[in-house]
Amino acid sequence: MTVRLDLPREAGSVPTVRRLLRSALAVLHVDHGSQDDLEIAITEACSNVVRHATGTETFEVCLDVAEKHCSIDVRDNGPGFDPETAGAEAGAVSESGRGLNLIKALGENVRMTSVPKRGSLIHFEKSFA
Repeated sequence: MTVRLDLPREAGSVPTVRRLLRSALAVLHVDHGSQDDLEIAITEACSNVVRHATGTETFEVCLDVAEKHCSIDVRDNGPGFDPETAGAEAGAVSESGRGLNLIKALGENVRMTSVPKRGSLIHFEKSFA
C-alpha cells in the first residue's frame, strides 16, 4: 500500500498521519514493537516540520507499507536545516533536537537531506519479522 498525503503544516496533521500509519500496519499484522517505533519516528518527523518549516503552508508524507517492510518520506519546502549538525546539540535535559536522534535510533536506512530555502526530506524505513 502506498499513500501520499499533502497536509497543512499544523499540529492537527501529526495525529492524522500517525493514525493512518497505525491502521495500515495493523491491517498487515505488523508486530507491536515495530508499530511503536514507526509511530514515534513519524510523529517526530512531522512535528519537526510543524515547528520548523516556516514559510511553507503544507508538507508531504509518503507511506509505502508492505508485508515485511515500511518506507516513510516526510518532505517540506521550508528553510531547511543542516543534517550533519541537527540533533548534535541535544543533551540529556534539552527539549530540542532529540526527535532526529530518535528517528535515527528507531529507523533503518535513515537519510536526511536539506537545501537551504528549498526544503528538507527525512526518509526512514523499518523491516518486520
